[in-house]
Amino acid sequence: MNTSDSTARTAPETVGGGHARPADVEEVVDWLAGRVAEYREIPAADVDPYVPLAELGLDSVYVLSLCGDVEDHYGLVVEPTVAWDHPTVASLAKHLHAELTGGTS
Repeated sequence: MNTSDSTARTAPETVGGGHARPADVEEVVDWLAGRVAEYREIPAADVDPYVPLAELGLDSVYVLSLCGDVEDHYGLVVEPTVAWDHPTVASLAKHLHAELTGGTS
């Protein structure tokens, strides 16, 4: 049995298969902006990816929900503290893309 994927950075298979694999960072930015827009009940076009999540109105409850959405959509487990280290949609997207593709953030 091949265990070569034991070093993968994604969530265990019990989360579910067929998770999205973004082609580029911009795809992750668009997805995150869409999630933020849904939480805030605003158009996605109104989400500036360079404005801190807190200024966009995301509190800790929204950040927890966002982490769950990342896990469900991408199969990537992230700690809620990721929003402190990557406080904008753009920086969070870059970090997530790097995690998903094995790059560095």
